[in-house]
Amino acid sequence: MNGGLFAPLTALFGVTDEQAMWRVQMEDDPRAFGLLVERWEPDIQRLCARVSGSQDKGRDLAQEAFARLYARRKDYSPSGKFSCYLQRIALNICYDDLRRIQRRRETSLEDLDPESGALYGEPAAWGPTPGEAVEELDRAEHVRRALLRLPEVYRSVIVLRHYEDLKFREIGDVLGIPEGTVKSRMAEGLSQLHGLLAQAMGQEGSKRKQRGETILL
Repeated sequence: MNGGLFAPLTALFGVTDEQAMWRVQMEDDPRAFGLLVERWEPDIQRLCARVSGSQDKGRDLAQEAFARLYARRKDYSPSGKFSCYLQRIALNICYDDLRRIQRRRETSLEDLDPESGALYGEPAAWGPTPGEAVEELDRAEHVRRALLRLPEVYRSVIVLRHYEDLKFREIGDVLGIPEGTVKSRMAEGLSQLHGLLAQAMGQEGSKRKQRGETILL
């Protein structure tokens, strides 16, 4: 009798994301929706944290993304991959949040407090020296700040490619743009990112010289 009771739940874990979303869309199935949240919440939190620059904000934005997913479940098209649909929702929410911040002028993108100094790179697990760890965190912070200064169209493709490890075709599916456009945005985004990093490192070198610190090349 217990087997009969748990059979529907056991069968649910064997369905694909698209099948689970179909149940949410057509049947308002709370178990199917819970399964999607369980599968995708860590990935969506990570994506939102990297786009927003804050792990705490990333968790909040991810929750909002799943809330919007359920609220707009009737808009889902089963012809596309569920992951692309969900990632597109999450990115739109992140960008809406950044625009609200810009409109309020309460802060600027480059001054967002880092919730984790190692958000875009952590010290090596085998144990760097204290000096190496500080330098690594310093480089990671420069990357984080430079990435947040990029226009949204370039930041999204860099995050999806280099941090989420999506292929160019998959990025195009998420953003709803041709693969060629993804590649051109990637090239321009990396060019701008390198320029921002060079500028930041140059400013840091000047500050160290003013403080009389030794700069190791």
